Amino acid sequence: MTTKFYIILMILLPFVGFSQEAPKGFSLQEAIDFALQNNRNSMNAQLDIEAAKAQKWETTATGLPQVSAAVDYQNFLKQQVQVIPAEFFGGNPGEFAEIVFGTKQSMNATATLSQKVFDGSYLVALQSAKVFLEISENAKTKTDLEVRKGVINAYGNVLLAEESVQILQRNLAVLQKNLEETTKIFENGLEEEESVEQLQITLAGVESNLNNVTRMKTLAYQMFNITLGLDINRPTILVDDLERLTKENISLELLETEANVENTIDYQIAENDKVTKELLLKLEKSKALPTLDAFINGGYSAFSDDFTFTKKEQMWFGSSLFGLNLNIPIFSSGMRSAATQRAEINLQKAEIDLIEKEQTIQFEITAAKSDYQFAIEDYDNKKQNLMLAERIEAKNQTKFFEGISSSFDLRQAQTQLYSAQQEFLQAMLDVIKAKAELETSLNTVQLNNQKKL
Repeated sequence: MTTKFYIILMILLPFVGFSQEAPKGFSLQEAIDFALQNNRNSMNAQLDIEAAKAQKWETTATGLPQVSAAVDYQNFLKQQVQVIPAEFFGGNPGEFAEIVFGTKQSMNATATLSQKVFDGSYLVALQSAKVFLEISENAKTKTDLEVRKGVINAYGNVLLAEESVQILQRNLAVLQKNLEETTKIFENGLEEEESVEQLQITLAGVESNLNNVTRMKTLAYQMFNITLGLDINRPTILVDDLERLTKENISLELLETEANVENTIDYQIAENDKVTKELLLKLEKSKALPTLDAFINGGYSAFSDDFTFTKKEQMWFGSSLFGLNLNIPIFSSGMRSAATQRAEINLQKAEIDLIEKEQTIQFEITAAKSDYQFAIEDYDNKKQNLMLAERIEAKNQTKFFEGISSSFDLRQAQTQLYSAQQEFLQAMLDVIKAKAELETSLNTVQLNNQKKL
């Protein structure tokens, strides 16, 4: 029995090992690099580029030689009867003879080579295909920038939740110890019951916050996984520390970076829209130009009353043809003129939108710099406030247990400390997020193997 048990255990052991995925560890940069390859939005943006490349060649191929072939088989179930004057065959004048022309079955096999000689819309289409590819590439860059910012935010939220849980657990342990000591003092008649109740209120609030933050930590990890393109329940480990990451993200030099609006991806996307409108105007104008196509075809035909087309003795008759097709637009009742005017208006709107976008980007960069500078200043301020709150709370604890201050004063100092702790954590996260926002606005980040924009 024991031998069989070990045999079964050895068989099942590999499956148990594979069923539990080992936690995957990420630094912030590793998380960004992973997301740029596996985030679903980024993957779709890359597929859009591949589709644009295929469409570019599809458009190009329409102006290259085209070859087609066709096989046509006909079988008259009942042949059409024609009547002709009977006197053609020696009959009486005024009489008609019924006659059937052709064979009951026929087959034609043809091949045609066609080539555009001139088509103004085709030339515009080639330019449009190139612009469409550029639009897709810019959209991919924009998506990757947003993915990078999303990863930084998600990474920071997880670190914030982790730090919050640890701080609340420490606060809870201190409160429980204080409550135990105060309860013993009260039971000995040396402390009022209100002091115990004040600590119980504070303890209940910390426990509630800890339960809530613990749930939020689970959600933060799940959001982090989604941003990276991982399964939502995949165990992950973050190896960076929030405070160290904050210090690494304080860069005063970034505040001095000159804003080159034309290099920002939002400006380039707006410029793509303007170029698109220019091409649409060219397209409408090209519709007034003539088009010229050339073709040559050749084929063979066979005729028979029975299906003998696969036999060697079947006779096939060859033919060939060369031709040109010239199409000259002459009059459209003002339709082409109206379409051209509409395209000109849309181009004017795109030029106005480009100017508006330039002004908006300049404002966004200025605002992002202001937010980043405030985040750095607020971080320093919150750090000082936390140290003061810690000293105040420590003094009030000493005073409380020495009987100098009341439990209300201690609770107020503790509440102030807990608030300062959360504000300091949030200030660190704000520095990281504000820097990511500024870098995104300035396009100063490097994505994968791309050059800095």
